[in-house]
Amino acid sequence: MKLYIKYMASTRSRVLVSSELEQLGPHISDMALGEMKVTEKLTNEQHKQLKVSFLRSDLEQMDDRKATLIEKIKTAIIEVIHYAEELPKMTFSEYLSRKLNHDYTYMSNIFSAVTGTTIEHFIITNKIEKVKDLLLYEDLSLTQISYLLNYSSVAHLSNQFKKVTGLTPTFFKQLMGKQRSTLAQV
Repeated sequence: MKLYIKYMASTRSRVLVSSELEQLGPHISDMALGEMKVTEKLTNEQHKQLKVSFLRSDLEQMDDRKATLIEKIKTAIIEVIHYAEELPKMTFSEYLSRKLNHDYTYMSNIFSAVTGTTIEHFIITNKIEKVKDLLLYEDLSLTQISYLLNYSSVAHLSNQFKKVTGLTPTFFKQLMGKQRSTLAQV
């Protein structure tokens, strides 16, 4: 039996979900971001206990097929942008279609209708968050970052970064560097 859990996108949340399930008894046979397989069918009481436990931890078990697909899309994007060694050498539409075994247009239409935003916007937002992390915590140039995240050029990365944050990548790095040094003095 598969369980789909909304917001289960970090190691901490996976450990939490795992420990909650262990307390209820079912054994986990496989776990990935946003989903897990349990070996036994859960009783209604176990389902209720899980939902309450998940809500206390800002997680949510999903039953709706559309919501589950949207969460799978989000999880796949977060997983590849934030946790993969490198981005796939294909478009995100191809990647998502292959990974989730659905037509991209179908996924895109459902995603937009339910979330009010596009898959492309979600991807861009996550890529910019990754750029911020790389600027602040890695010693990489913008050229290296644009290559890592499959941008066509540094100019494309910079324009997208400014459109999303209102700042240039260089100014962002300088500003955050000053804030970190000010906090270190406290």
